[in-house]
Amino acid sequence: MIKAIIIDDEPLARAVVMEYLLDFPQVQVMQECNDGFEGLKAIQQHQPDIIFLDVQMPKINGFEMLELVEDMPAVIFTTAFEEHAIRAFEVNAIDYLLKPFSKDRFEKALNKWLGSRNAAPETAPQQTTQLLETAAASPLQSHRIVVKINGKIKIIPVQDVHYLEAADDYVKIVTQEGAFLKNKTMSFFEQTLDPQQFARVHRSYMLNVNQVTRIEPYEKENHLAILRTGAKVPVSKTGYPKLKAALGL
Repeated sequence: MIKAIIIDDEPLARAVVMEYLLDFPQVQVMQECNDGFEGLKAIQQHQPDIIFLDVQMPKINGFEMLELVEDMPAVIFTTAFEEHAIRAFEVNAIDYLLKPFSKDRFEKALNKWLGSRNAAPETAPQQTTQLLETAAASPLQSHRIVVKINGKIKIIPVQDVHYLEAADDYVKIVTQEGAFLKNKTMSFFEQTLDPQQFARVHRSYMLNVNQVTRIEPYEKENHLAILRTGAKVPVSKTGYPKLKAALGL
């Protein structure tokens, strides 16, 4: 048996997938979900082999939900997302169905996955991870950061972020409310965040330039950025020109 979950805020779209799956008796739909919050809980509970996922949903979008998944299933997108943007994801061999899609197109996508699953079952999680790196360049990803805290989802608007700090395999996101960990790299946030608002000032630090009140000299050719909160963020020799450029100095 192949376990599946359908995650889409449109009941009609979920019904279409359910109908098309009738021709695949080996696939059992464990749950239908109306949004990313429900979807994340369902994935944790059922550990599906594959999910059918919409991109544009209320609360959190499909990409943001996938970022929070620990044991990644295979993903087929069922979305009305603009085709020209979706084409960028094709390089990662993750299939998608552009709404409205036909039964024939659905069957081709699922059979493609079934074939690759039998040939190389370990590739699906890798492909989805690659997709998320590509999706970082999407405007959908540039306005907020989604984190998971004790099983709950928190959405952080990027303007509330003071600075980011590398912390082993995580990035610490520092705000007025406190610090939150995200299982991403600094390079990911360099791709995602607006370079006019955030500057990579150090190998381990990015900061919101709107939070900077002054820059002070520090050891050798390094500096310290003093933020409105009084926090001091190190600025390296190579990071200093980036900070000055972002500040328009």
